[in-house]
Amino acid sequence: MHIQRDSLLSTTLGTTRELVSFHFGDARGAGEQVYIQASLHADETPAMLAAWALKKRLAGLEAQGRLRGAVVLVPVANPIGLSQHVLGQFLGRFEANSGQNFNRGFPLPTAAALIERVAEPFSPHDGAHNARLLRAALLALLGETTVKNEFEDLRLVLLRLASQADIVLDLHCSLEATVHLYTSPASWPALEPLARHLDANGVLLATDSGGQSFDEVHALLWNQVRERLGDAVPLAAPNLAATVEYRGQRDVDYDTAAHDAEAIVQFLIGRGVIEGEAQTPPPLEQPATPLAGSEQLTAPVSGIVVYRAKVGARLRAGDPVFDIVDPITDAVTTVTTRNDGVFYMRRAIRFVPAGAPMGRVTGETPIRSGVLIGA
Repeated sequence: MHIQRDSLLSTTLGTTRELVSFHFGDARGAGEQVYIQASLHADETPAMLAAWALKKRLAGLEAQGRLRGAVVLVPVANPIGLSQHVLGQFLGRFEANSGQNFNRGFPLPTAAALIERVAEPFSPHDGAHNARLLRAALLALLGETTVKNEFEDLRLVLLRLASQADIVLDLHCSLEATVHLYTSPASWPALEPLARHLDANGVLLATDSGGQSFDEVHALLWNQVRERLGDAVPLAAPNLAATVEYRGQRDVDYDTAAHDAEAIVQFLIGRGVIEGEAQTPPPLEQPATPLAGSEQLTAPVSGIVVYRAKVGARLRAGDPVFDIVDPITDAVTTVTTRNDGVFYMRRAIRFVPAGAPMGRVTGETPIRSGVLIGA
């Protein structure tokens, strides 16, 4: 294991932070390269604990000589957000200076710029060679990027670390939720075993959700590169990417973290990154559904929230999801779902203003368009 420490640009006198990454295996080997980061939203600590458990497993596997590929692991992907505490409240989703979401608007170069930067001719036969050319060009372009502050520098360091990976996994959690994944239709067939090992009961698919989240910009870039180059220029790299949501913010315990880390290990064994025979994963509880079919429930009025559906419940259209109680007028407003599907995440607070987002139910039929993920 090699430990790399990247110092971030200091925005304020007397303050410095660093991003620490752990590198396993040999990036020059024949196996796939994998990049995994946790808690880019810094207050999503179940992901961080799972990454810690994974780090210990990878160290043991490397000592046994079982790594056939390379893994870069960043268990603390957001040291800036970790420091943001206001009056006892942990604020890890948005950068306090700019108000920007730590996982939105990642600035990768365009496919056109990347292809133009490649100096050597592409091979009509060697997909691995072409992938190496493109990744070298991507690293060069990122290296020429100028940053103005610590927030931009953090993004750049994360992008550089992930730029050479065949597989990018961004580990998060929701507020109150079951395990679910966000990925693209192109990545989904190869990532299905991971969802099964994780016992995920929700998989949401979108090619472009509109938010430029960390995992999605990688998949989008390589999909666009393939479209521009066409069939005449093969690319061997799979370039798979996904966001994994490890339940809710309070689901932090050793057994769960060990299970989640082992799921990634089994997935990597199946990919040949780790030597061994992967366990047969259980079947999915339900098939993947389009992110555009995910119903976003909102509070029509203000009041006390009483959830009538448990997280992970299978609902039918018309089933009650939650009530909002007005303790002054005695009015009780019931919100039902339009979808048949799983109630896979919900808000953790129990008093809401009108218009507050309250949770999501998966659905097979697309009902939304435009930007599909929240702020």
